[in-house]
Amino acid sequence: MLLALEPGGKRWGELRRTIEGISEKMLASTLRTLEHDGIVRRVAQPTIPPRVDYSLTDSGAELATRLVPLMDWIVEHADSIVGGPTEDD
Repeated sequence: MLLALEPGGKRWGELRRTIEGISEKMLASTLRTLEHDGIVRRVAQPTIPPRVDYSLTDSGAELATRLVPLMDWIVEHADSIVGGPTEDD
């Protein structure tokens, strides 16, 4: 979720398409929790149909900045993580 919002704000549908395999219920629950924790900002636009935009707060952006290098490391080492230790470890 944080990585999906890191490049910039998104609407509900954009988030749903970006985060593969997440149910609507889990997406809604996670967004509520992150909003409550001060990580995600939710802005409802007074339009018809209603439009809601989600973006990272300053704290959320700082967290995402710190999380990206960890995610890069995980992707780089995914094969050895899944396959278990090798002789090089």
